[in-house]
Amino acid sequence: MSKTAKPPRFVLLRYLSGALLSRVLLCGAVLVGLLEILALLEQTTPILQRHLGLHGILTYAGMRLPFLLAGALPLSLLIGALVMLTQMTLGSETAILQASGLSITRLYKHLIPATLLVGVMGVVLDDQVTPRSEQALAAWWNRTDPSPENGHSFWFHEGQEVTRVAYVADGGNMLSGLDIYSRDQNGLLQDVIHAARADYTRANGWILHDLKRVQVKENSADRLPQEDQKAWHTSLHPWDFIRLSAENPPLSSGTILGMLRGRLPSDSSPGFLQAGLLERFLRPASLLVLLLIAMPVIYIPPRTGTRSWTPVWCLGAGLLFIIVQGMLRAMGNAGLLPPPVATIPGLLIFTLGAVTVLLRNEAK
Repeated sequence: MSKTAKPPRFVLLRYLSGALLSRVLLCGAVLVGLLEILALLEQTTPILQRHLGLHGILTYAGMRLPFLLAGALPLSLLIGALVMLTQMTLGSETAILQASGLSITRLYKHLIPATLLVGVMGVVLDDQVTPRSEQALAAWWNRTDPSPENGHSFWFHEGQEVTRVAYVADGGNMLSGLDIYSRDQNGLLQDVIHAARADYTRANGWILHDLKRVQVKENSADRLPQEDQKAWHTSLHPWDFIRLSAENPPLSSGTILGMLRGRLPSDSSPGFLQAGLLERFLRPASLLVLLLIAMPVIYIPPRTGTRSWTPVWCLGAGLLFIIVQGMLRAMGNAGLLPPPVATIPGLLIFTLGAVTVLLRNEAK
C-alpha cells in the first residue's frame, strides 16, 4: 500500500457517510418541495391580491425555504437512513460487512459523523439562518399589507416598562395605539402614556405623536397637558417590533440569552426560552437517536426482501419519537414541565428502546 493510500476504515467511513448524506439530501429536497407547494397553495391568493405577482411568489418561497428545511431535517435523516440501510441489507452489503468483522456497533459509529454533520447544519439553520429569513419575510409581508390595521395587538416588557402596541405597519417603522406603563423599582405604577402612533427614522429615532399622559402618585393620578410629539427613548428598532408582533417567531441563541438576562424585550416566559435553547443544541443528539431507531432494518431476513414490515415499524417509531418530543416541548413551553424534563427524557427513553430492539435481534 502506498503512503498516500487511506486505511480501509476511512474508505468505509467515506462510503457510508456519502451514501447517508446523499439520501438525506434527496429526502430533504423532496420534503421541502412538498412543503413549499403546500405553503404556496395557501399564500398565492393573498400575494396576488397585493399585486406582487410572480416576483412576490418567488420572494415568499425563497424566504420561507430555511424554515422548511430546518423543520424537515429530522424526518429527512430518518427516511434517508432507512432507505440506505434497507438497500444495503437487500443488496447483501450488510451481510458482507458483518462477515468481514464489522459489528452493528461499529456500523453505527461509522454513520455518526455524517449524522452529526446534518445535526450541526440543523443547529446553524435554526440559530442563525431561519431567524433572519423569517424576520425578513415578516417585515416584507407587513410592508406590503394594504390593511395593517387588521393586525393583532401585542404586549412586551422592557426594563421597568410594559408596553402595548395595537398594530405594526410599514415593515415596523410605524406603530399605532401605544400604551406605555412605567413602574418604579418596587413594581408600582408611576406613569402612563398613550400615543396615537410612533414613527421611526434613522435620523431622529422613534417619535411619539398625540400623547396623553397620566402621572400616578401615592394617593392621586394627575393628567398632564397633551403633547403633539415627543422622542421615545427605547433600544428597540423596527425589526424588533416585527419580531414581537409575530406569533412564536424563530429566535437566535443570542436573542434568547439577551431576553433571559433582561437586556432585550420579551413577550415569552423564561421556561419557554430555556426549553427552546436546550432543544436547539440537543438537535444532533436527537438525530443520533433517529439513526439508532433506523438500525434494526439491517436484520431483515434475506428471503423476506421488500415484503418485510421492519422499515415500516422503524419509520413509525421514528415518527412517534418526533411527536413525543414535540408534545414534551409544548408542555415545557406552557410551563407544565421544567426545560430539562421537556427535552432530555424522550431522548433517553427512545435510545433505550432502540438499543433493546437491537440487542434482541443480535441475540437471535
